[in-house]
Amino acid sequence: MTTWIGETFTSDFGWDLLESLVDVGDRMAGSPGEREAMELTRGAFEAAGARDARIDTFDIQGWERGDSAVRVDGTTQDCIALPRSPSATATGEFVDLGYGLPEDFDDDLSGTVVMVSSTVPDYYERFIHRREKYYHAVEAGAEAFVFANHVEGCLPPTGSVGTEEAPVGEIPAVGVSKEVGARLVRRFEGEETTVEVNCETPDAESGNVHAELGPDTEEELLVTGHLDAHDIAEGAWDNGSGTAMAAELARILANREDELDTRVRFVVFGAEEVGLVGSTHESERLGDDRANVRAVVNHDGVVFGRTLKFDTHGFEELEAAAKAVGDRFDHPVSTNPELVPHSDHWPFTRWGVPGYMVSCETQGRGRGWGHTFADTLDKLEVRNLREQAVLLADLVVNLADEGTEIPHKAESEMADRLEDEDLAAGMRITGDWPY
Repeated sequence: MTTWIGETFTSDFGWDLLESLVDVGDRMAGSPGEREAMELTRGAFEAAGARDARIDTFDIQGWERGDSAVRVDGTTQDCIALPRSPSATATGEFVDLGYGLPEDFDDDLSGTVVMVSSTVPDYYERFIHRREKYYHAVEAGAEAFVFANHVEGCLPPTGSVGTEEAPVGEIPAVGVSKEVGARLVRRFEGEETTVEVNCETPDAESGNVHAELGPDTEEELLVTGHLDAHDIAEGAWDNGSGTAMAAELARILANREDELDTRVRFVVFGAEEVGLVGSTHESERLGDDRANVRAVVNHDGVVFGRTLKFDTHGFEELEAAAKAVGDRFDHPVSTNPELVPHSDHWPFTRWGVPGYMVSCETQGRGRGWGHTFADTLDKLEVRNLREQAVLLADLVVNLADEGTEIPHKAESEMADRLEDEDLAAGMRITGDWPY
């Protein structure tokens, strides 16, 4: 009964895929590298013993990086363009808005270049996503947007702008390091500043990789992650780790298939980093058949820390299942019942489908080295992948048990919770309000 645990503790299967993914290089949505990552992932599912491994393609708005710059008082400051920034040049008075809380945008910002931090203060009750800050700036009339990292190390952050209806943003947007941000404030507050972004926005193609195990039941359990990554780094943590975990779970569960009472479908999504495009495509493809999805187990940023974190979105049964697997293996896990509308579970969970976002415990708010040049393989350990795969495989087997019931929630209940958790206003600004 425990042979599979020993095999997992000596398995290099998931880690080998992770190494292959980071060695692809650029896995930006719509790029040749993303397509190579799809092929690698499909091959891994086939090698794991999952059936019907395939790629489902779809069209997306492409974005290809060119040069970018922040120019002020005869100097050029280092920066990187934020994906789906328009190709444009804008000039205005440099204004530092600090954390960029919603109330910081109350004044008319016409004629300004605004800078905001990538984090929020400890006292603030919720995290404010980059795109929310961007669209507050757009609504307030800013000419350009500068996103300053709060993490030291000369690491400018990336991350997309744009909405589902208008994938390319309205004003040029760049990321600067914490150090460059501090320099801009110290030397150039109030000075005329130019932000320049050069990029291409071709039509492009992305895709989702599917495979399945277990009986051919109408009801199914989705095990997911995303394979695309930002073009500036290896994308090891975000989210090569999640793709590698899905493959490792497929290997384990292929050897435990007779324990599965419910079909387990693996879906590794493309184009997550530019607005959850792949998972939205799959959710819309299912339509009313989302009612047959027992739960979504979505992996986004595992392996980096040793302790698994489960965002459970108010589904008490999911919280109980996560804690139970930690107890079975005498291994710490953490749970969070609040809504996290920023990864590939969300296009399902927003309609009431029970969903986890599985990540790992890290220090501080924000992504740390994620979305920077420093998201590289050397930050991860194969030990963590193996340990976490043991817990997650057993969790999936238990969720797939015929005796497991996880009631869906009404759409209205999810909408009310977004209001209660002060997330609704920001989602309306970013065009993400679905109800």
